[in-house]
Amino acid sequence: MLKTGVIGAGGWGTALSMVLAENHQQTLLWTRSEEIAHEINSNNTNHVFLPDVTIPSTVRATIDPTDLADADIIVLAVPTQYIRSILTTYSFSLKGKIIVSGAKGIERSSLLRVSEILSDVANITIDKFAVLTGPSHAEEVARKMPTTVVSASSSSAVAHAVQKAFTTSTFRVYSSNDVIGAELGGALKNVIAIAAGIIDGVNMGDNTKAALITRGLAEMTRFGTALGANPHTFSGLSGLGDLFVTCNSRHSRNRRVGEQIGAGKSLAEILTETQTVAEGVSTSESAYQLSKKHGVEMPIVEQVYRIIFDGKPPRKAISELMTRRAKPEQW
Repeated sequence: MLKTGVIGAGGWGTALSMVLAENHQQTLLWTRSEEIAHEINSNNTNHVFLPDVTIPSTVRATIDPTDLADADIIVLAVPTQYIRSILTTYSFSLKGKIIVSGAKGIERSSLLRVSEILSDVANITIDKFAVLTGPSHAEEVARKMPTTVVSASSSSAVAHAVQKAFTTSTFRVYSSNDVIGAELGGALKNVIAIAAGIIDGVNMGDNTKAALITRGLAEMTRFGTALGANPHTFSGLSGLGDLFVTCNSRHSRNRRVGEQIGAGKSLAEILTETQTVAEGVSTSESAYQLSKKHGVEMPIVEQVYRIIFDGKPPRKAISELMTRRAKPEQW
């Protein structure tokens, strides 16, 4: 039986540790917070990130990175922008292990995907890496609502090992060999979800939201293909599936950030009112810069970037999208 460890005790890390605990005798969940570790071990709860959820006793929390040293699979469940600092600050033993990314973002400044960050910081080779992604809000996964995701790795053995480790009666895992597509799908859908929230915030309708999701998916596919992804990946769980749920769900932090922006709040106000991270905020900047670097048109991503970082009025951004030069649907 494989030994499993999870780095990061936010909502997603806690939910994934609960999934793993169904298949394994014990899962170790690492957190920087002594308070959260104590609460999980004493009360089987994590009220800050997963209120009203009972965590199984087979999930044990620790603040000591060395406790994960003998794990066969390590799940990285911290926001993308913190991965580099976490791995350089704490002494995790990652060599030879299967590393599973649960993060959905692109690092600012370096413009690296999570697999590339791990290669840069910890010399993790791509054949030991998998990304676990898809339409999967932690709040629902923890409550065992039926969920399907995809395990993507360049190694079929690793993809299948992760698939086996996570699959339960309520958490179904498919496999894929398209790491680039799976990573980009998970990251870019957060930017489109912010745009979806903005539409909600300015009280536009279903027609507008449907147009955004459809054209947002076209941008994701066009961009991913330019970077080496399989375009079919974006029609699957890590693309359309994740995009749909993140643009529409009440659980979506990215959609909620956009909704508040659309209603007139500043980003600074929004970020001071929440303890959770909306990955799409940073990814909008990274994706915009990458699109310019690779010469890929991403008009929705660009307008989200302009709204967040340049203070562009949302209605003006929407108007500019609607009055762009006419194009064929496939371009």
